[in-house]
Amino acid sequence: MAIRQKTTIAMKVSSNSPTHSLSNVKVRDIEFAIDEPVERGGTNLGPTPTETIVAALIGCTNVIGHKCAVSLGIDVGHLTIDVDCEFDRRGVTLAEEIDVPFKALKLNVSCSGAATQAELDQLAVEVAKYCPLSKVFKQAGTVIEESWQPAVRS
Repeated sequence: MAIRQKTTIAMKVSSNSPTHSLSNVKVRDIEFAIDEPVERGGTNLGPTPTETIVAALIGCTNVIGHKCAVSLGIDVGHLTIDVDCEFDRRGVTLAEEIDVPFKALKLNVSCSGAATQAELDQLAVEVAKYCPLSKVFKQAGTVIEESWQPAVRS
């Protein structure tokens, strides 16, 4: 008998924020810091909130990318993922309200496996369908340019 997974789950994330910039976040049994750099009055104990959401996109692309690769029978091996981001800071500096603070993201994915460019193009389409972080950015108006590249073979 197959185990039926829940389609919706409750997530609990909490924080103790001892200063104006530092949030000690707890998820399940994991704790991590979100902080500002020293030059902005923080203690540099972790990424900023805006860096954290971009890092979450990388993590989500990795997880969903591998799940989709397995379902399509594509050998991606390990993924190396880099993001170049165009971020409009006027909102976080309180200069003015910004509707789309992340104007553009360039997502570059390199695969170490045997996947061909055609397979990676197919995989990119599938990942875009299922990656919740990619959807959050796109629904907010962010332009995401993706480049999926196969391993360099000698």
